[in-house]
Amino acid sequence: MSPASDLDIPPPISSLSGLTALVTGGGTGIGRAICQQLAAAGAKVIVHYHRSHLEAEATLQAIRSVGGDTYLEQADLSNPAAAAALVDLAVTHTGGLDLLINNAGSVVERAKLEECSLELWQQVMNVNLTSAFVVTQRAIPHLRKTGRGAIVNLLSLSVQTGGANGAGPYAAAKGGLQVFTRTLARELAPQVRTNAVMPGVIETRHHEQFTTHERMEQYRRETPLGRNGTADEVASVVSFLVSDAARFVNGALIDISGGRFLR
Repeated sequence: MSPASDLDIPPPISSLSGLTALVTGGGTGIGRAICQQLAAAGAKVIVHYHRSHLEAEATLQAIRSVGGDTYLEQADLSNPAAAAALVDLAVTHTGGLDLLINNAGSVVERAKLEECSLELWQQVMNVNLTSAFVVTQRAIPHLRKTGRGAIVNLLSLSVQTGGANGAGPYAAAKGGLQVFTRTLARELAPQVRTNAVMPGVIETRHHEQFTTHERMEQYRRETPLGRNGTADEVASVVSFLVSDAARFVNGALIDISGGRFLR
């Protein structure tokens, strides 16, 4: 047995120095927290946004204020040409791409499946699933080159529960993203690792928009840890998954819900 000094010990989880990350939907909420944590760990971060320019600019300035290296890129990812161009611009700015976080997504509009129009269904799929496919497909050649390529896809607890209160199309899209994750994990290994996280109820603007205060309180009571999660707690798991500390983790789905599904 080799002495301890000869073991191939991975660097600390905090070390992402020299790596470049693209975070879609990085201007607000969970995306913002991911951008900030990756930058704090030493990564160069491309912050993508669609409409939230002021929030994305604030994310950019927050990262730069502490010495982080970051760029801002706008794109409507529901447009395949714009989604592909986002990756091209990111690589042009930074010279390569090591990490891809597919965080962008939205419920768009609530509708029960029996009442959902084909137009709304297609829009939800484009925003949450097709966009991730186009961005990822464009990024794959760059991720393969790096030697430390990693993808993390952001799912939703609706993958477990189904789409409550008219979120069925959104849940279906996120379920597709889960299968997409597992497929990538098989197809891209060993050059690229692909994993997913499934946040539970996280205190972000997303839930402020689509969930009532009373319902948020109910979620807190239903969670064994007695509270809802924070964006930073999700970002910490994402940071782990793209680091060398998780170098043998591939095709995993990590539940970040405070134990909601234990009951």
